[in-house]
Amino acid sequence: MVWLMRIGAGLGGLGVGLGTGAAGIGWLYSSVLLDPNEQPIFPERVLAADRGAVLLAANRLTRQPGWWGLRWVAPDGGSSLAVVGPVLGEGRAGVVRELVDGPVPPPGTSAVLDAGPYDPDPGARGLDFEPVAVPGPLGDYPAWLVPGPAGAPDRPWVVMVHGRGGSLREGLRVLPALHEAGHPVLVVSYRNDEGAPRSPDGFYHLGDTEWTDVEAAVAFARGRGADRIVLYGWSMGGAVIGAFLDRSPAAGQVVAVVWDAPLVDWRATLRQQARNRGLPPGFSPLASAVTSRRIRIDFDRFDLRRNPPAVRPPTFIVHSVEDTAVPIAATRALVAEAPRLDWPIRLLEVPDVEHTASWNADPAAYERAVIGFLAEASARV
Repeated sequence: MVWLMRIGAGLGGLGVGLGTGAAGIGWLYSSVLLDPNEQPIFPERVLAADRGAVLLAANRLTRQPGWWGLRWVAPDGGSSLAVVGPVLGEGRAGVVRELVDGPVPPPGTSAVLDAGPYDPDPGARGLDFEPVAVPGPLGDYPAWLVPGPAGAPDRPWVVMVHGRGGSLREGLRVLPALHEAGHPVLVVSYRNDEGAPRSPDGFYHLGDTEWTDVEAAVAFARGRGADRIVLYGWSMGGAVIGAFLDRSPAAGQVVAVVWDAPLVDWRATLRQQARNRGLPPGFSPLASAVTSRRIRIDFDRFDLRRNPPAVRPPTFIVHSVEDTAVPIAATRALVAEAPRLDWPIRLLEVPDVEHTASWNADPAAYERAVIGFLAEASARV
């Protein structure tokens, strides 16, 4: 969520003492939240690197455990990506991580630890796939169709929905495990993604309209032979899926949901971001109100604990405890209410990593948990 950093950079020094300009700051906050035209940010610094290791300036993010992409801007203006592994050591000089694969970043380079260590498509994971165009409400939406392995048992199709500001790449981490388990996978885009149609007003609608694009993807999968659907979403993809389950006539075709750091309460997320940046307590409700007026979103419908979706299939949630983007507290509150809501939900909490990085912390453990849940869900239908 690059917008979170942009809000911090733009507003962190403005929040207190500007009562007369509060409405304008609320408008700015809202504009950053709704703007799909984000520019990448490279907050980390490569201090040294060779074929076996890279030295990064030490901070909370570069100390995170596990496997990551390290991305930087190449001299030709393109993007370079290497794969870095676990922390090998730390001292006053910085954090040393294993350089597993890819080019060696030049010393002095500005970089970012990318939760997606693979580019550019399922071929990077050794998987055959078909680039497809999904007909949707605004036009054609690019997607990847990864068929199940030949001779595999009949498994539900998995439709993958990335988070806000993300891309189809979000699904590349877990794709091989789903493929090996026999699931055909459709990795989908929605409005304002690269190559997808723009929304009429040019804004994200935070799930309030994007769910219709996922509905079109489910119809596409059904047209290709899917008889059961699993929805798999990251971050705002959770909000998109929640709206689909509440509003789509096709929601009954969904037999299971997997959510990674899902956005299950927009107001809770906006409050967390205001606290992160030391903004006044009254600022978040103002920004929410401005956003609601601008895109006509009813945030009450996106508080899934108080307003659960009409269809509530078995749901597996993975959420990192240290997530500062989408607070785990909202997820825990939803899980605590799940029995009353007649909603079978299971939660796996992962320590020590940031937003949507639970796979990165321990890929094998993450994949075992997801595939095990899907095996149970498949056996029930």
